[in-house]
Amino acid sequence: MPLRFRFRTVPFVATLVLVLLGIVLGNWQTRRAAEKTALQARLEQGMAAAPLVLDGGAVDPARLAFHRVIVRGEFVPNWPVFLDNRPQSGRTGFILLMPFKIAGSDKAVLVARGWLPRNTAEHDRLPPYATPAGQITLEGRAVRQLARVMQLGAPGPLTPNALVQNLEPAELARASGLDLLPVVVEQTGPEVAGEGLQRNWPAPSLDIDRHKGYALQWYALAAMAFLFFVITGFRRG
Repeated sequence: MPLRFRFRTVPFVATLVLVLLGIVLGNWQTRRAAEKTALQARLEQGMAAAPLVLDGGAVDPARLAFHRVIVRGEFVPNWPVFLDNRPQSGRTGFILLMPFKIAGSDKAVLVARGWLPRNTAEHDRLPPYATPAGQITLEGRAVRQLARVMQLGAPGPLTPNALVQNLEPAELARASGLDLLPVVVEQTGPEVAGEGLQRNWPAPSLDIDRHKGYALQWYALAAMAFLFFVITGFRRG
């Protein structure tokens, strides 16, 4: 008996929807992988290049992101803020944020000074740390914002020594009255004895391979839907 293809409208429409969905979502995941590949290249180039000097002038956050920077000034010790729920090496803890007044300028920049362990016996007890007095020169990696975590409830008013889930430079600028640059500097360099801070900043999670894998799955779904429609159509015929 010769093979015949029997066209049916409902399976055709369902197949068309699945094929289009698979192609659209596969293309989206492919674009995301390409964007993050470019971001990874920018990160590697920025960290390999000579550090840029932050002197209080205007900065472009997009251009400065993931670039090594150097800045001279002094910490504003009366405005520390702690990012909560920031585990490292299986231990819970905080990231200490502190404004840094740029020498010869009325500008400041928000510095992520390092990680501090949590006192497991007293959840809200802040760990001890030391702050260098006077002008210093520090190096770091500029980022547009620190990694965000799930926000549980509405944050309260921002005050010195506040425990927060997430923080943008603009929020601290409004609360403190400081003129902050629109970037955050993750301080690098060796740990200083007596400071109590660890500076083991993880690289941004790009998950390029994950996006490529998702793209392959969506394309496979589109191909399988088309083949299923054709094969079952011939079988019915």
